[in-house]
Amino acid sequence: MLSVVVSLTSSSMSMSSGKLQDESQWSSEELKLSQLLDTQAVRELHVAIQSQWDPIRLSACQTAAGRALWRHVIHDPLADLLAGETYLRSLHQKIKKDLLNNARETSGVILAVRTLWFDSKIDAALSSFAGEAQVVLLGAGMDTRAYRLTSLKQTDVFEVDFPDVLEVKATLLEAATKSMNEHNPLKMTAKSLERVAADIRNGDWVEKLKRSGFEPEKKTVWVLEGILYYLSHSQALQVLKTIADKCSLAHTILLGDFMNKPSTTMSSSLFHFYSDWPDDLLPSLGFSEVKLSQIGDPDAHFGLMDDQSNLFNKLRGLPRSAQIHPDDGTPCCRLYLVQASGLPNETNI
Repeated sequence: MLSVVVSLTSSSMSMSSGKLQDESQWSSEELKLSQLLDTQAVRELHVAIQSQWDPIRLSACQTAAGRALWRHVIHDPLADLLAGETYLRSLHQKIKKDLLNNARETSGVILAVRTLWFDSKIDAALSSFAGEAQVVLLGAGMDTRAYRLTSLKQTDVFEVDFPDVLEVKATLLEAATKSMNEHNPLKMTAKSLERVAADIRNGDWVEKLKRSGFEPEKKTVWVLEGILYYLSHSQALQVLKTIADKCSLAHTILLGDFMNKPSTTMSSSLFHFYSDWPDDLLPSLGFSEVKLSQIGDPDAHFGLMDDQSNLFNKLRGLPRSAQIHPDDGTPCCRLYLVQASGLPNETNI
């Protein structure tokens, strides 16, 4: 479904960061591109992506570009291939400009922190299950966790997204397989991977998931990274309620990011669903335990938010109810990272 990321290029939320731990990869004038991008087939495919995909689909490539260029903190060797040269060069130029201007906020850091947060929470969730489990990535896009997270070795992974997104991704990964030699083969770290062509705005996505092997009674981590705010309120609530209902069948953990209301003003044509208080919303839907973090909190920091005057550190010092920053009158655009869980026989009243 909607494999998307908070826009990192045209808003105050696009440039929030402390000083970088390692700037050497961005110091050169030229961007070093992966050899996987050099083949004619891959180039033609990315040209087709640019001409045919809508902004929601294209954001999957933006996400991959962020993971590729923040490689000093994110290990994703396939990200360059899945991003494509256009988005790699665009983000690289923004980062170089930020460094040249000694900016407190560096483009792409939100994506880096968000990726690291989801990685760490997936690892911890699977460790808590202590056995076989499932991970469902809604809006998987160009996600490669099935190829890079070793914690998935006993886990069945399901990637749900638009049919054309999954088809293009599979074609790109096939190109990677052909390019890699026998000493460096492309291998999955997950126990298994199933790609499920479905639109979660429609009600049949769960049935398609089941037909692909998903077991509702099996322990599951649901990953909703960069997706909810692109849905309407009714669509997002239906997705969240569908997942919450699974708590009555098996140990269920939801990992998601939520925009607050001011954040949706950054792109009124794309961003719709918001929740100022997801830690109140999710228990009302059926989750028994909810933990909320903001960018810059101890578990959503990763050494990338050291400058106390950057946007998110400034927001953390304000009440969450604040909609406008008292210092400069700008909207208080927040991104909440939320973990919710539930077990059979647990109830919420």
